[in-house]
Amino acid sequence: MIREVYPTVYDLSTGRAERRRDLVAEEAPLHIFLNQAHYVTILCSPDRLEELAVGHLLSEGVVESAEDIREVRLEADGRCRVRLKAEIDAERRIATSRPFSRLIVSACGSPDYWPLTGLTDRLRLPRVTSEQGVDAGVVAGSVRRLNALAETFRRTGGVHVAALYSAGGGLEAWAEDVGRHNAVDKVIGAGALKCVDFRGCLLALSGRLTGDIVLKAAQMGIPVVASMAAAVGSGVQIAQDTGVTLVGFVRGKRMSVHTHPERISFKP
Repeated sequence: MIREVYPTVYDLSTGRAERRRDLVAEEAPLHIFLNQAHYVTILCSPDRLEELAVGHLLSEGVVESAEDIREVRLEADGRCRVRLKAEIDAERRIATSRPFSRLIVSACGSPDYWPLTGLTDRLRLPRVTSEQGVDAGVVAGSVRRLNALAETFRRTGGVHVAALYSAGGGLEAWAEDVGRHNAVDKVIGAGALKCVDFRGCLLALSGRLTGDIVLKAAQMGIPVVASMAAAVGSGVQIAQDTGVTLVGFVRGKRMSVHTHPERISFKP
């Protein structure tokens, strides 16, 4: 996941320039084939690729559970071959999943990415019905722990981190990736392979709370999503419409609960 490089570093305060050793995060394509047909190419950090493939198919609504998947096979050329059970109509599932591009770059979605606010009228939005509550202290502690988990970030500054916690703050899964969407997919995949009940979980991440991130959580029934970063308009809209409790700017002793605050217990 990490490459050694030797950039020339300019210090404007001293007027000096020198070549130094540095570390950067790696990025590589993962080509997911669904029942022999190419489904999507994801540019990602090259680790936990099985979890990424499973989590992406789940969070995009292509499969309904990990039990729909018969086999996941990784190959040396960056290909990931996923076989679904014989009774699953893969073509119909793909046709009714979200109308996003089939190339996903690590930065901010696909090259021809449509704003989610322009797609909501065409999406069958899931509805999170879990009444699971989470203590505000658990939310703050879960987001704070991301810094301890994010070893690659500390070394490179070039990745995002996401983690899945129980409502009591127990760590279920975590992952880092050059793409914030990929980090979320990896923890969803890891949780699904462990048979975690997402309805009782909290998703914490380091990146912005956009609509597509919230929609991934809603697809899995995750009731609370929190980040040290900001929420954006599409994230708030999708969270409101799907029943997700969205918490942004979780820093120090403060947090901003944008939607469905009844799930967050708080004692002054």
